[in-house]
Amino acid sequence: MGEKYDVLVVGGGPGGYVAAIRAAQLGLRTAVVERDRLGGICLNWGCIPTKALLHGADVAHTLANLRPLGFTASGVEFDMTQLVAFSRSVSDRLAGGVEYLMRKNGIDVVSGAARLVGKGVVEVGGEHPATLRADHVILATGARPRALPGVVPDGDRVWTYFEALVPAEVPKSLLVIGSGAIGVEFASLYNDLGSEVTLVEMAQQVMPAEDAAVAEHVRKKFEKRDIRVHTGASVSEVAVAADHVTATLNLADGAAERLTAERVLVAAGVEGNVTGLGLEELGVEVERGFVRTDAWCRTNVFGVYAIGDVAGAPCLAHKASHEGVVCVERLAGVEHVKPLDPAGIPGCTYARPQVARLGLTEAQARETGRPLQVGRFDLQASGKAMAIGEADGFVKTIFDAASGELLGAHLVGPDVTELVQGFGIAGSLEATVDDLAEVVFAHPTLSEAVHESVLAALGRPLNA
Repeated sequence: MGEKYDVLVVGGGPGGYVAAIRAAQLGLRTAVVERDRLGGICLNWGCIPTKALLHGADVAHTLANLRPLGFTASGVEFDMTQLVAFSRSVSDRLAGGVEYLMRKNGIDVVSGAARLVGKGVVEVGGEHPATLRADHVILATGARPRALPGVVPDGDRVWTYFEALVPAEVPKSLLVIGSGAIGVEFASLYNDLGSEVTLVEMAQQVMPAEDAAVAEHVRKKFEKRDIRVHTGASVSEVAVAADHVTATLNLADGAAERLTAERVLVAAGVEGNVTGLGLEELGVEVERGFVRTDAWCRTNVFGVYAIGDVAGAPCLAHKASHEGVVCVERLAGVEHVKPLDPAGIPGCTYARPQVARLGLTEAQARETGRPLQVGRFDLQASGKAMAIGEADGFVKTIFDAASGELLGAHLVGPDVTELVQGFGIAGSLEATVDDLAEVVFAHPTLSEAVHESVLAALGRPLNA
């Protein structure tokens, strides 16, 4: 009946390949079934290539703002094709690295589309069909762009992030629908590369998952960059022509506006890749487009697990990887395994400005009824931020006033995606506001803003 494994992982993205590596480390015979390329969406079409493109956007911003530093530049040319080629080369190298890790850890990689045909039985289609068996099957199939009624991606004028990553040229104008991390990053990217960008969000604030103060700061920065931002708005009646798209914007005040753009990017979230896996026949519960799991990534069907995006929000690569480790260690009987704490999952957006968060927003914290200590430090008072010409942003911290517990941290500004992990470590070690106040931070660094925000929560800031 085909090969027999201890663990069979369906999907080779950041959740799947990490789960497979941990299983192999624990001495379990392991295989990964992947229908496309190892590394998944994150490595091939998401996290990594977007950051490569955003690096190009940062260079464009730097070139446009050389004079305050005493530089002038002339004859600078830009080739979008070359920037895309750079981003694809980064993904290719990393995909090769994942292939190496599979070989290094003795993990079988099976190419093709997987389908559960019974408990512990998986059929793999493709050029080399196979039937595989396993004691434990881990679904790590990821997610795909969510469709919007009346806005149908066509790969040409109406894009998903797939097309936005490999454009032949920079569009003169771009309408971005959705202001989550994907929408905001592409809005920032294409604006820096010269596009006239309009960003539309159905929620009442841009970046709905963020703290209100952060969201308002990003909106002001975007509008200062001439990015048009509409919140409480929706898009309808999209008409595609040979060289443009015309859309009707239904604005917050009830008015309707006709907008013409060269391209439209649909960035209204994702839905789990649950179709074609045989889940319904096997009785695996799916809820709102995602596989339903418990704290240990177990589905309602014994021996079937789900991790990462296919198991629901937050749809983040680092969440998927951590779930993969937790899932495998639990099924292998490793002692002292802890379930993933959602409050410890950081969220990062790599736009200009960068945004990072951990835990509750201030509004969410106040809804708990707990007494709060809230601190904020603006980067305008940071020596390092001023020295690098990026003194626009802030760090905001939220603590329980009774226990000193860190409830939330919200950062916006230069390199804050590198700073947020300090809060993650603090939360993991159960550090209180008083503990963090005693930490010595190097000077001059951007991280000093973290310290000052903590001190502000205690009512004793030193540099503000």
